Amino acid sequence: MTRDSAAFENAAGSDASERALLDKVRPIPRISIQAFCETDGVAAPLEKAGTDRRMAKAHLKVQMGGIRAATEHFSSAPTPNLVFLESRQPPHEMLADLETLAEVCDPGSRVVIIGHYNDVQLYRDLVRNGISEYLVAPISLADVMGVISSLFVADDAEPLGRSIAFVGAKGGVGSSTIAHNVAWSISKLFASDVVLADLDLPFGTANINFDQDPAQGIAEAIFSADRMDDVLLDRLLAQCAEHLSLLAAPSILDRTYDFGPDAFSALIETAQRSAPAVVLDVPHAWGDWTREVLASADQIVLTATPDLANLRNAKNLVDTLKKLRPNDAAPHLVLNQLQVPKRPEISASEFSAPLGLEPIAEIAFDPNAFGNAANSGRMIAETDAKHPSIEAFHHIAHVLTGRGEAKKPKKAGLLDRLRRK
Repeated sequence: MTRDSAAFENAAGSDASERALLDKVRPIPRISIQAFCETDGVAAPLEKAGTDRRMAKAHLKVQMGGIRAATEHFSSAPTPNLVFLESRQPPHEMLADLETLAEVCDPGSRVVIIGHYNDVQLYRDLVRNGISEYLVAPISLADVMGVISSLFVADDAEPLGRSIAFVGAKGGVGSSTIAHNVAWSISKLFASDVVLADLDLPFGTANINFDQDPAQGIAEAIFSADRMDDVLLDRLLAQCAEHLSLLAAPSILDRTYDFGPDAFSALIETAQRSAPAVVLDVPHAWGDWTREVLASADQIVLTATPDLANLRNAKNLVDTLKKLRPNDAAPHLVLNQLQVPKRPEISASEFSAPLGLEPIAEIAFDPNAFGNAANSGRMIAETDAKHPSIEAFHHIAHVLTGRGEAKKPKKAGLLDRLRRK
């Protein structure tokens, strides 16, 4: 192994480790944060934290100058909920500067010191003087997010379920079908509660695919966002299986559905408190609210079919999501409707290379099996227990939940389907 390749693997491993730590951080509440740094190495991860989706409600401002700049600033300005201060000074000089700062700081503000001395006695002196935490430079984004979370997210708060958004690179690629079958797989494989929300209010198909006709559903949740709570959500959910609940779309055109960016935020946050997994069936549309749902989801599954229009759209989505979610993993790619008779296709390797993604599943075109399941209001596993796509759905469920090591499914082709007949 060359030195460059070893360095690349170490960097990749470090990124994966940091991402794993970030995945454990819950959304930060609406607080104000100011940072006064002395080095770019400390300022950079703090500024990066300000762009993280988990900090969407918080306000973070990063300035240079350290403790003395903070003292000057707060002598004529109110102190925020949290202050980060970097100091390269020796311990006795740092403590002296902090005494001066204490004279202009509100007692209710929390202070985190980032120092350059790994000194246990310094840490004890800082804690004794009311400092909330002491970090030793260099620091990472995970360090910043972790300390903010530890200070402002209650230890006894209920754990949040993970939100998983399914979206198609184009209309008609089967994203909803995959979302519904994967939600069913998660609920069955792990006996874990799943909330499936059909966000396509005018044309959603989840109610048809699960043979449900609830009197109320996601429309009531959205239009009652100001009073959304666990009780209202429970009343709107339709039970599809033992561990699977559905927020069905009305699928009627008696009105238009134009939403603001945060229209679904209250609903999704409430659903995350009620189930370990919240599957969001996002329509193929681009607007303020779909952009926000995708930007704030814990994980994204992008479904595409192997043609040029899908490749272009998928590339645009991947690039846009990378900018919106700089600290999150890339979307998971699923290639669907492969091997359509007489249709020219882009190979999986040629399709995935420009995206920088490896497909987690490749599902063959089988209109008979999927059509029968849809027409009967059931999932594939309920209508054909040996269908090869079931292994793909189970694998996606394992990948998304991180439960165990799932064997990557083989692509089911036309010959596989002929052998089963």
